[in-house]
Amino acid sequence: MKFASLLRATLLVSAVALIPATTAGLAAVDGRASAQFERLATVYQLVKLRYVEKVDDKKLEEGAIGGMLAALDPHSTYVSGASMQRLNTMIDGNYSGLGLSVVMDDGAVKVVAPMKGSPAEAAGVKAGDYITHLDGKLIYGGELDDAVAQMRGEAGTKIRLTIFRSGRDGPFDVTVTRGVIKLEPVTWELQDGVGIISVNEFSADVGTDVAKGIEDLKKQSGGKLVGIVLDLRQNPGGALEEAVALSDIFLTKGDIVSQRGRNTRDDEYFKAESMIPGDLAKGLPVIVLIDAGSASASEIVAGALQDQRRAVIMGERSFGKGSVQSLYFLDNSRTSAVKITTARYYTPLGRSVQEGGIVPDIAVPQLSDPDARRRAELTVRESDLRRHLVNEAAMDDKKLEADRQADPRFKMSADELKAKGIKDYQLYYAVQTLRRTAPPALAKKR
Repeated sequence: MKFASLLRATLLVSAVALIPATTAGLAAVDGRASAQFERLATVYQLVKLRYVEKVDDKKLEEGAIGGMLAALDPHSTYVSGASMQRLNTMIDGNYSGLGLSVVMDDGAVKVVAPMKGSPAEAAGVKAGDYITHLDGKLIYGGELDDAVAQMRGEAGTKIRLTIFRSGRDGPFDVTVTRGVIKLEPVTWELQDGVGIISVNEFSADVGTDVAKGIEDLKKQSGGKLVGIVLDLRQNPGGALEEAVALSDIFLTKGDIVSQRGRNTRDDEYFKAESMIPGDLAKGLPVIVLIDAGSASASEIVAGALQDQRRAVIMGERSFGKGSVQSLYFLDNSRTSAVKITTARYYTPLGRSVQEGGIVPDIAVPQLSDPDARRRAELTVRESDLRRHLVNEAAMDDKKLEADRQADPRFKMSADELKAKGIKDYQLYYAVQTLRRTAPPALAKKR
């Protein structure tokens, strides 16, 4: 089941591993907490007796649960109602809507990323945009579920989004035609002898699909594949097992990732050759593309291939989510659940990506986006979120801010690149890098 897809709708990034479980069998709560529950009960009684309006018990219960989890970290949350419905919809694999991943940011609906090939992407909606109105109706200060429900709708119908974008003088309108959003976690294509594999989320069978993609690209190239670009940009993560499987495609020895909880019995270690035997790419050079939207499971893959020197990591510093969440259902009907951070994960060399993320071996800005520089200055990562877990190793704030500074080596403007027919500079740079480093015999045949 694609539990990882839940976070596309409810949070900024998805979890590394969502482990469905019921609360049955959990250890009894420490008796010392009883006094705190008495205070909670006192507040409940005060609200019931003294609040100006009659309040539904369920509303108070859900508010208490949500508030308790919100006090922990940005990724621990209560899931029910519309949020659970969105989970079930995403599990089905398709829905009608705009194809947007959004989050509530201080009362505003913020676009995390448009899905690749979605109506929203085609209409020009970009990561970092703020949606203030839907069909002229103000949604600022409202509920995220309500905004998402309004954006959903029958395929072929239109909706007008009012957008505020950093770097623009004022808000502007974008009309988007709703479509059927088919979730395709893995796509691939051959470009100048280089195989480009895009992984949009780590849902079920991602490892298997990438393996199929490699074999198909080999056939398309006539057995003369120059190298592989693994595109993990704007991939918020997903299932831990699929991150391990994808890493294992390229690795033949050593660790992939380790997971450590509060108790040593919760520690887990994942090694190469545990899921997929051999290097399916047969030693072909690999470049992994990442950006600020690459989180969680994406960072596991990038970190494993970087530490094992199996791939060159290129692009921008990743999001920096180094924690694991587990999903616990609160009833047998599975209509509500809590998602709790239960562990941290570490790369093969013992690095935690929490806060700092994965730093690329070669930093390449997205020059083809005219708003990229301004948006980079305002990009939100894990370290910017309230109550985020602190990295056990002290983080250098100067290093965290370094990627917000313009790189003088990359001077071409978006207009200049457009004139040359380059729509995606980061991808173009990766492909050209592999072409330049290819054996002369292969390069001449292209």
